[in-house]
Amino acid sequence: MITTTTPRRTARAAALLGALTIVVGTVLGTLPAHADEPGAPPAATEAPKVDLVLDGSGSMRTKDLQGKSRMEVAQQSISEVIDALPEETEFGIRTLGATYPGSDQKEGCKDTQQLYPVGKTNKVEAKTAVATVRPTGWTPIGIALRAAAQDLGTGPTTRRIVLITDGEDTCAPPDPCDVARELASQGIHLVVDTLGLAHDDKTRQQLICIANATGGTFTDVRSQDQLTERVKQLVERAQDTHAVAPAKVTGTDRCADAPVLSPGVYTDREKFSEHRVYRVPVKAGEELRASVSVTPDRAVARDYGVLLQATDTSGQELVRGSDAGSGRTDVASTGVRWSAAEDDDGDGDGDSSASASPAKGSGSGSGAKSAARTVCLVVSNSFAAQAGVQADPGLPLELTVDVAAASPAPDGPAMGLGRGWILLGVLTLAGLLAGLLFGWLARWRIAVWREN
Repeated sequence: MITTTTPRRTARAAALLGALTIVVGTVLGTLPAHADEPGAPPAATEAPKVDLVLDGSGSMRTKDLQGKSRMEVAQQSISEVIDALPEETEFGIRTLGATYPGSDQKEGCKDTQQLYPVGKTNKVEAKTAVATVRPTGWTPIGIALRAAAQDLGTGPTTRRIVLITDGEDTCAPPDPCDVARELASQGIHLVVDTLGLAHDDKTRQQLICIANATGGTFTDVRSQDQLTERVKQLVERAQDTHAVAPAKVTGTDRCADAPVLSPGVYTDREKFSEHRVYRVPVKAGEELRASVSVTPDRAVARDYGVLLQATDTSGQELVRGSDAGSGRTDVASTGVRWSAAEDDDGDGDGDSSASASPAKGSGSGSGAKSAARTVCLVVSNSFAAQAGVQADPGLPLELTVDVAAASPAPDGPAMGLGRGWILLGVLTLAGLLAGLLFGWLARWRIAVWREN
């Protein structure tokens, strides 16, 4: 009995398992591959460029950071940053106040040297050069910033200066804030990020002023790990933003006179708790994709939020995106997507909605299909400055706008989101067949047990 029943049941189980494998493999093989999203960022036009400016003034000998001198902490952090440098990043190092040992302030205030040129980095040579720096003289921040800008050169993409210092400029004029404003006004796409190793108010205010003038950030450094991590972040940020230099634009407080934006990347400044409005024309059958990032580049209150709204010209909201938090942050970002329906006549009463597809109504009027509807993008923030922090200039804002063919609506496999329904069907079928399989196996085991 066992010799006849067991093979039969085993064959059934094997056949069922084989069928399950074939069905799942066949259906999964029909799933569409992920296509590249339209509107991908353009290829980089040049390598990301970063020039690190290291303070070598005498005060860097002070031992107040975890039992180490400020210079020791900076050197160790820079060494770790160099080890982690992306291959494509062009990196350089400049010092200030590190070579003139005398007491003549006039001479000492000329002391800035290019320690390692901006370019492809030989990590051993760069780390060796940093290790040779000894705290020596004065603090000519202003002339060092000018020289660092020359190190980086000019071009179509954004360059970054990362300044590490423990004190305010002791050589003004030129005042480093004025130098930063001067560099920003030249339109050479230069951002200065500042990191302070000392914690007095005068130094902090000066470094915040330098960063604000160029759209950079200020960090009050309290440990070696914090310094290392922050410089690595800034180097990575140079990678993220170097491909396209944002175009400067000035938003308004109402849509009627807001600037009209075409697809691209834009930069603006927004005051605390302000609304900035921009206009984007979107034709029927097109999809608007927009994102915004607001950088709190100075000390702000803990609770914050950023809101991006797309509205029609009458102020009716079409879609919104938001980001909020209650702790320290480097940037707050959000985005929206919105599609214009084919039968939308642009008068604000169409049936368009967030991620909506072209409507399936008649939409016979060729003028309605070709007319562009004006969408108002409204950027709002709820950042608040901490006591004693200057409100001007506004917070750096970066807005990305793209207009592409509308994404299909989520109303079935034929409309482009079939992948999810097919997968659900596969899982359901797999569960059913697996249940049948294990049921047959259970019955077979019970039958065998009884026959024994």
